[in-house]
Amino acid sequence: MYQPKPTKGNTDWFRHDRFGMFIHWGLYALPARHEWVKNREELTDEQYAPYFKYFNPKRFNPDHWAELAQAAGMKYMVITSKHHEGFCLWDSQYTDYKATNTPWGKDLLGEVLRAFRSRGLKVGFYYSLIDWHHPDFTVDMRHSQRNHPERAALNQGRDMSKYRAYMKNQVRELLTNFGKIDVIWYDFSYPGPDGKGRDDWDSEGLETLSRTLQPEIIINNRLDLPSSADIYTPEQFQPREWVQVDGQPVVWETCQTFSGSWGYHRDEATWKSPGQLIRMLVNTVSTGGNLLMNVGPTALGELDSRAEDALGVYRDWMAQHSESIYGCTASAFTAPQDCRLTQNGELLYAHIYAYPFRHLHIDDIGDRIEYAEFLHDGSEVHFTVDEAGTASLQLPVLQPRSEVPVIKLYLKS
Repeated sequence: MYQPKPTKGNTDWFRHDRFGMFIHWGLYALPARHEWVKNREELTDEQYAPYFKYFNPKRFNPDHWAELAQAAGMKYMVITSKHHEGFCLWDSQYTDYKATNTPWGKDLLGEVLRAFRSRGLKVGFYYSLIDWHHPDFTVDMRHSQRNHPERAALNQGRDMSKYRAYMKNQVRELLTNFGKIDVIWYDFSYPGPDGKGRDDWDSEGLETLSRTLQPEIIINNRLDLPSSADIYTPEQFQPREWVQVDGQPVVWETCQTFSGSWGYHRDEATWKSPGQLIRMLVNTVSTGGNLLMNVGPTALGELDSRAEDALGVYRDWMAQHSESIYGCTASAFTAPQDCRLTQNGELLYAHIYAYPFRHLHIDDIGDRIEYAEFLHDGSEVHFTVDEAGTASLQLPVLQPRSEVPVIKLYLKS
């Protein structure tokens, strides 16, 4: 199929593992009405201050988070070290706006990394280029105080060069003090009038610093350095084909949510169904990408029951079908109606979205199939091939008890 362009960071494991957990956690878990609540409601620092004052996640249990991720079949994790609100989950020496100065009083990042690494998952940091709390981050079109009547006065004395230095110091901490970091997920540039881009962040300097401190690290595309990105990150939509940049296939990862927000949202009502969740993973791998699925812990440090249930959907399906995901990619064969194909060498996997009556037809495959079986129980699936090279798989009338049944096809070399 496609061969993506080479990357500076080590994406070999990434393209094999295919499935990761995104964790958005910060002060916004307390208001529990979207991680952009400070921006959406144009809250001042003073109005936002109670969330810092009362941040105390007494039920924080990163081992349980890691257990749920591992059971769901996730192979890596990326957590928000600092989101746009500016609050830091670690004991940074460059700010007082951090978890160690809240009632909780302890570093959070180190414990999360320990828990996930102990279960064999790779680890990464999300780091926001935006910061609505830092006194030197200028008030622009995306700032929470963008409509403040005295915006010009607010910007007096602010110095983005000082903020750039602050970011580099924090990135140096993150990539020095926490052992091997596999991914750094910067977020995000928005160049243009009254916006910010690579010059504001010194994107080249951040990339150089990241690769110097962690030579194998994977860096995403949101520094606004298209030629240097290791992975491309479509957000909250499902690509229909392999992502390409300037006509060239690239390594890519779609980031998605169980509901409509990234941070914990108590009243969110658009939680995805089990079928949607499985199909999102399959759709992604069948078009050559990775899926980074998000959870938003509560103010108490727990994953709520809806998130645990959603992770359980992946747990139950992946227990029987993970080999159609790990190490797989897009197939050059044409998928049957209402199906998606993934492939790993001479192994082809047909994921059935709408279960047909008795037969599943694969066109133009000729005599390539040597043997076929259901993946959930290893039971044989008989097939015939006609003169036109269409294989007809003979299915039982009743669909197996799976949201998305999978047929494994052994191909002749």
